[in-house]
Amino acid sequence: MRKSLVAFTLFLVASTASAQQRPLVTEDPETIGAGRVLVEAGFDYGSDAVYPASGLEGNLLRVPLIGVSVGISSIAEIQIDGGLYDHLSITRRFPAPLASLVTAEGDSTSDVDDIRIGTKVRLAAEGVRRPAFAFRFSTKLPNAGNESGLGLDTTDFLASVLIGKTTRSVRVVGNFGLAILADPTDATRQNDEVAYGLSFARALTNALELVGEVNGRIDTRDGDPPPGTETRGMFRFGTRYTTGGWRGDIALLLGLTNAEPDIGMAAGFTYVFDAFKVP
Repeated sequence: MRKSLVAFTLFLVASTASAQQRPLVTEDPETIGAGRVLVEAGFDYGSDAVYPASGLEGNLLRVPLIGVSVGISSIAEIQIDGGLYDHLSITRRFPAPLASLVTAEGDSTSDVDDIRIGTKVRLAAEGVRRPAFAFRFSTKLPNAGNESGLGLDTTDFLASVLIGKTTRSVRVVGNFGLAILADPTDATRQNDEVAYGLSFARALTNALELVGEVNGRIDTRDGDPPPGTETRGMFRFGTRYTTGGWRGDIALLLGLTNAEPDIGMAAGFTYVFDAFKVP
């Protein structure tokens, strides 16, 4: 009983300090804390990634993937996430709505990753029986261009409710929300989809955790969705190791839809530190 209590306490402190929780993408409702800054970096690689809008398929490397979160109060933070280099080794080209716009020739193409800017606000702290609740909204900017075949040149919006609860050494987090995705072929249309995420983290020791999640979005409209707004989903399973303010992670990726990579991996690190005092 005593060991379970110690593991629970340490795990709760660790999850609060790094609410971004690489290698998962399901958002924890806990924020990083007032005046704290979280910096994360890593890479992921997937085989047989498909781009239905541009007609490309291949093996995708994204490196480095960078995220920064700034705690502007005890209950709120600002987040910026993106990547500097996406490289697709092309194994197949096929007819697609935006294929004529792709200028990349040969057997590869590259571009920057789209940047996502968001805000998370914790609405209720976790209690003995009550889970923590938060609200998060974010915008995806059109940094990756359709000329490379890796971008859509569209701006998207996501709003989600976040729920999290820790029981002994296990933390379960759920996200549920609305994703408003622009149609890259018609500026007057959009596709409203259900966004979801369900993750767990199990503390094996005071430093080592086992983590996993299912995260994605679901197209709910009748007929074919606009290109690039199809249903997507990814399963992630891996580990995290924490020492001091540092945390390393590695995960296996399995695509749940035809557009996702069939299999891949991700790895990276997270660092949290006190940066300034909030007045």
